[in-house]
Amino acid sequence: MRHGPMPLSALLISACLFGAPQPAFAQGRPDPGKVPPPPSAPAKPEAATKPASNAASTLDELYGRLAAAKDADEAKGIASLIERRLARSGSDTADLLLSRAMVALTSKDGALAVELLDRVTVLRPGWAEAWTRRAVAFWQLDDPSRAMMDLEEALTREPRHFVAWTLLGRLETASGDKARALAAYRRALKIHPFLDDAEKAEKRLAPEVDGRDL
Repeated sequence: MRHGPMPLSALLISACLFGAPQPAFAQGRPDPGKVPPPPSAPAKPEAATKPASNAASTLDELYGRLAAAKDADEAKGIASLIERRLARSGSDTADLLLSRAMVALTSKDGALAVELLDRVTVLRPGWAEAWTRRAVAFWQLDDPSRAMMDLEEALTREPRHFVAWTLLGRLETASGDKARALAAYRRALKIHPFLDDAEKAEKRLAPEVDGRDL
């Protein structure tokens, strides 16, 4: 029996992925306050399976419930449902490749993870989760510029992806741009008001950023 891919929030808190690197960033990073238009699709994507309208509606409802959650326990349960939904592509092949990529990531084989996720983004170019997880792989490989580009792709496809916004906050923090990091964390918290990592980072950064002209 094949298990589903590891929830991305579990990767976020994994020290093996986010422990030490503080790399230099290239210029032209995406603006956390803007979601760019989608790029051209890869040459031979797998035929997309259009989700049923009730499935899309259910995801919308989950995001609505998450934003209105009354406490952290309620929010955690709803967020877990959303993550599981986002982690399904509708393609058995893409899902299997993603699972193998996550095994590579947890084994600290970022190069293999990128190779596998390259195939996933060709098969399912509209799948935000694939782009988000490849961003994690690029970060593990100490390539923040490409990680940023993949987060831009992910947030174009799913602007409510609170884990992608949190990743963006971490990347901007590593680059030294506290204002952009704070903006990204606040976007995450608008979607998931009890997201622990984002909440702690927002409290830490807000006094510094809000107290000066931007």
